[in-house]
Amino acid sequence: MNTSSTQLVKSSTELVHTTKMPNVRESDKRFFALVLFAVAISILCAPYPYVARWVGFGFAAYAAVANDSIQTLGTFLASNKQRPWYVLWGFAAGIFLLTMTYSWVNYGGDVSYGRLASKGFDIAPASFTSLQVAAPVVLIVLTRLKMPVSTTLLLLTSFASEMSAVSKVLTKSLSGYVLAFVLAFGLWFAMQKVFAKWFAKPMNPSWVGVQWLTTGLLWSIWLQQDAANIAVYLPRSLNPWEFIGFAGTVVVGLAWIFKNGGDKIQEVVEEKNNVTDIRAATIIDLLYAVILFYFKIHSQIPMSTTWVFLGLLAGRELAISFQSKGLSNVRTPSQAFQMLSKDAKMASIGLVVSLMVAYLVNSGL
Repeated sequence: MNTSSTQLVKSSTELVHTTKMPNVRESDKRFFALVLFAVAISILCAPYPYVARWVGFGFAAYAAVANDSIQTLGTFLASNKQRPWYVLWGFAAGIFLLTMTYSWVNYGGDVSYGRLASKGFDIAPASFTSLQVAAPVVLIVLTRLKMPVSTTLLLLTSFASEMSAVSKVLTKSLSGYVLAFVLAFGLWFAMQKVFAKWFAKPMNPSWVGVQWLTTGLLWSIWLQQDAANIAVYLPRSLNPWEFIGFAGTVVVGLAWIFKNGGDKIQEVVEEKNNVTDIRAATIIDLLYAVILFYFKIHSQIPMSTTWVFLGLLAGRELAISFQSKGLSNVRTPSQAFQMLSKDAKMASIGLVVSLMVAYLVNSGL
């Protein structure tokens, strides 16, 4: 067992033993037992590149779906709790299959819409370390702790062949946060009083259709950015059987997410003001889709959509707190700052962990 493998087992064991949680539930015990099992599998399969490739992809697909998909589907889930989970899943799975099939056909077997063709990510890994295979397991643990981690920075940087590629991803991601924050703050600061009066009225049933259309658009655009995060383990051109394996794994992961209502990370969305109103959720999703589409056509460099999403929620929440002072059901600016600083702290911890994992895994960095 090499040094990185030994450190990996030691760190994982320490994580389980040092994590102090009152009244640990059986589900939590099972979760950490599965984490140790996943780490062991990563160590065992690392010497066999073909097996390691698909095991790492499976972990990454599960982790990305559990963490990142809530950015686009979180408000959809929050505002459609009354509907059967399998109806929502069928809708999201259908959009996913259409979006990925289009990329696979039109980009010569590439499911990342050319994101992995950018310099530094264009060569598929031919060998794997145990920590590279297990990197998504770190993401799974952080997701369990309700940390909105950037899958892009955690997974893609583990395979970047040049440091310049990492710096470009980081720069684009942080600029996405700033742009989303400014646009969201400006929109809700200017329109919050109008929105409040508007949402106080009975909702026209046509809003349901508008929301589903907007969610489908956002989900598709988001996939065009983030599919690279899980496809990084795979060949840059997938044959038909590989594509079926890729798509089938994600569809099953989506079923798990919808059946469990978004799981832990969904709480980051639902604690924000008024996200369960379909009209509010639709406006959030539409602005998010516009921002992601801008960055999609701006460059082929991958980016963290997590940071864009956090910037969007932060700008909106802060604007609402300033424009709704005195209302008992709305947070004060200081309370909003406290919540947003907590989100930023969690995301920053995730960023540091991501870069540490990338540094340990990737000798090129």
